[in-house]
Amino acid sequence: MKKVFLLFLFFCSTFLIYGQIPQIKIPKLLLNTYEAEKLHELKPVDVSEEELVRKIKMPVFWTKTNKISLQASEVAFSNWNGGGVNSISALLGIDLERNYKDKNFKWDNKLILRAGAIKQSEQEIRKTEDRIEIDSKAGFKFKRNSDWYYLGRLNFTTQFFNGFNFPNTSDIISQFMAPGYLLSGLGVEHKIKEQNFYLYLSPMTLKSTFVLDQNLANEGAFGVEEAVRDEDGNITRKGKNLRIETGFLINNEYKKEIFENVDVESRLSLYTDYINNFGNIDVDWEVNFSFEVNDFIKATLGSHIRYDDDIKIRIEQEDGSVVQGGSRVQWKQQFGVGFVIAL
Repeated sequence: MKKVFLLFLFFCSTFLIYGQIPQIKIPKLLLNTYEAEKLHELKPVDVSEEELVRKIKMPVFWTKTNKISLQASEVAFSNWNGGGVNSISALLGIDLERNYKDKNFKWDNKLILRAGAIKQSEQEIRKTEDRIEIDSKAGFKFKRNSDWYYLGRLNFTTQFFNGFNFPNTSDIISQFMAPGYLLSGLGVEHKIKEQNFYLYLSPMTLKSTFVLDQNLANEGAFGVEEAVRDEDGNITRKGKNLRIETGFLINNEYKKEIFENVDVESRLSLYTDYINNFGNIDVDWEVNFSFEVNDFIKATLGSHIRYDDDIKIRIEQEDGSVVQGGSRVQWKQQFGVGFVIAL
């Protein structure tokens, strides 16, 4: 009974105290006039993905490059007393890269496509550039903070269209997968990104040459074993479609800005077979000068030298017959102005 009485006394005292507190009324005018002041205002910021990653230091494992280029030229004559031939030419290039890199592992992938053609007066269209190249390489660092990698690499090259020894367009001298080259090997890589320098050394490289056109294979084109014929010229054993070599491969790439908006890029490949004529070196050397006008217009001047002892030059005789000659240095030079779009 005593506890109930004390509880009743507590509630009564509470109501009495609350009743003594004055109530303050805020005028409606003040409530409608004054609002809470904004301390911060958030605005959208236009920042690229690469810049955002750099600022907040997020790790990036995949990087990509998409580049499309188109070069064109045209010459037309009308009653020109100096003479000349109307012509139009175009060259389309596509370069794609997808690269992965973390602390100690990297995987680089590259696709290069080239297709060029020229049309002169009444002549049929002739190709000036024809290339398919796929390059993939993956490896691990020697040790932390090292520029050297243990690397495995695959490189495949071939062409899109048929090749002819003009003006003769009846006999095909090359086509898709005739030839096709596949290089696969293990080695080491040294890459200095700041200096745009790359070096690949592979003492164990397997070079596979494909000639899937049987007529070319029967002739022993591009180094494959030719067909065996009897005394009457009839084929008793078809030519082989595949040639495999094992040798040493060196690849070097270097890029440098020699003047403002003028870059030079060199790509060199040296290969020698251990079994067949060791020391006889296959050379593939490409040098390109790039003159950048602005972000979209660029001029290029290129030189491409090749030598392969297995590729024999076909020579046309005075009577029209074609005989197979020896190996020769192949050289191609090209200059063009066009558009470049990076996606």
